[in-house]
Amino acid sequence: MSRSTVSKCFAASSLLFVVLAVITPPAFCAKEKPPQVTEDGLELKKQTKQRLVYLRPGASFAQYQRVAILDCYVEFSKTWLRDYNNSTRDPSRRIQDDDLERAKTDLAAQFKKIFGEELAKGGYQISDSAEPDVLVLRPALVNIEVSAPDLMTPGRSTTYAQSSGQMTLYLELLDAATNTPLARVMDAQADSGMYGQPTTSVHNRAAADQIMKQWAQELRKKLELAQGKS
Repeated sequence: MSRSTVSKCFAASSLLFVVLAVITPPAFCAKEKPPQVTEDGLELKKQTKQRLVYLRPGASFAQYQRVAILDCYVEFSKTWLRDYNNSTRDPSRRIQDDDLERAKTDLAAQFKKIFGEELAKGGYQISDSAEPDVLVLRPALVNIEVSAPDLMTPGRSTTYAQSSGQMTLYLELLDAATNTPLARVMDAQADSGMYGQPTTSVHNRAAADQIMKQWAQELRKKLELAQGKS
């Protein structure tokens, strides 16, 4: 493969995420068991109520010194959006398309920032080249629900909830030079806040950042382990 940029090599990846948007956390424990081997040759290594992990047999991550983080696809739960708007009498407090777009843009930017900073702690450089020492992260955040979205409407009252919300990570790890999928993870997480906490844009942002940071830290530690680092 020529030295083209990673973004060009994976330009069609957004089509995959359109399908992923319908995945829901309960599907992890549905009656239909997930395949032991995917069509692209990944084997199921871990299955819990919240997480599925697939890995390519014999895959090694020791050779990667750089990472390329593709733009994160973000999709809110359509069921949550419908139910929230239907239960809101005040039209000014209903979630509009532009509200969602702003939230998606913000979450995607935060994902790239948090993962980039965390992986840098492990000595990984951020790259955009499709070369043999580059590991590509292809992420999506789907099934996002927010307990009480802070739309910053005039005269809004403070809302209290036990959790700020939940979201599911879909993450693929690919070899940049060959476009070969090496691993695939789906993990559903909810904010485990204190009962009666206020839910504002600041609290919602902090809760989302904390979940993404936990994912990023776990990935960094797994990659360090693959490279023989303690």
